[in-house]
Amino acid sequence: MNPTTTTLEEVPLKAVVPVPVDWLVLDYRNPRLIHLEEKATDEDIIAQLYRAEDLRELLQSIASNGYLDIEPLIVLAENEHLVVLEGNRRLAAIRLLREPELAERVGKRAGTRIALPDISSTDQGTFESISVYRVASREDARSFIGFKHINGAARWDSYAKARFAADWYRSDNVSLAEVANRIGDRHDTVKRMVNAIYVLDQAQQENVFDIADRMNPRFSFSHLYTALSRPVYMRFLGLGPSWSRFDPSPNPVPDQQIERLSEVLMWIYGSKEKDIEPIVTSQNPDIKRLGDILESSEGLAILRANGSLREAYESTQPAGRKFSESLVRARREIQEAANSLRGFDGQGGSLIGVAEDIVETSQMILSRMRKKVQESSDLDE
Repeated sequence: MNPTTTTLEEVPLKAVVPVPVDWLVLDYRNPRLIHLEEKATDEDIIAQLYRAEDLRELLQSIASNGYLDIEPLIVLAENEHLVVLEGNRRLAAIRLLREPELAERVGKRAGTRIALPDISSTDQGTFESISVYRVASREDARSFIGFKHINGAARWDSYAKARFAADWYRSDNVSLAEVANRIGDRHDTVKRMVNAIYVLDQAQQENVFDIADRMNPRFSFSHLYTALSRPVYMRFLGLGPSWSRFDPSPNPVPDQQIERLSEVLMWIYGSKEKDIEPIVTSQNPDIKRLGDILESSEGLAILRANGSLREAYESTQPAGRKFSESLVRARREIQEAANSLRGFDGQGGSLIGVAEDIVETSQMILSRMRKKVQESSDLDE
């Protein structure tokens, strides 16, 4: 390894050199980070990385084996520091192992408790200086970072991918097709993700949704871009059938449909502040079911009234289908009860009443079904 440089000005462009860790700072614009502003502190950034990026395993690995200085961090000189564009996870782990008090500050500020593993002085000496590769601008690093984290070995989640692609598309004034080509991904996938970023940004600008207010810690961004690729959601939000065929543009949802956008995001992600649970718990089939409800005035009214996805969805189904599915489901439940009959000890007298109600209701259903069959036969004659 080359000797560590002594001043920031000595760090050359497009060359791998070791630098003191103290020169390095975390990047608040890291695509992994959800909804952090420029005023975010190191504690905020490390808390998010620890919760979402398995820093625990990296901390343990470095503490056990020392820092393996194989791949340089990609850095940008800014405000007398080197901002780490690629390698924030590694820098966060190193900072925590060098500064145990930092873990305490993270806990106090963000409520994220970080248990630090023991590390020997020998292993700690492996990261007093680490290799970096300096670029002149964020744009110079984008192709490499994008390919590595979108289709390479260290893949980001869907939100980080989309945010990275959207920032590139907006800042460089390049087509989305070129962005997709340079990061090695399919154009239609990148377009769907960036379209969803524009919708999400619009919702936040209009103060109808805040990512930080979602009910679940994990941000399931794929729910949103999957929904927005379906014509039923496009129609509900006034996006129009041609929306998905063109490169994204800011504020795609018409002003008169902003309230509907708020509803869709609330149904998908919920709200901690309002104590509302999301009704979408899995991408399939809940996104499709919610889409069916959006096309039904009755289903939509039920959903808005009581927030029940199941009840609202059932109202959208034809009566005949609902009846047949309910009947088959009832038979399955009765068969399961029969198979579990050995668990009845003869002491639960109230259960006898339940069983009698089932028999009475079943007989009533059977009687009405036979009557309808007879009436149908009479008409055929």
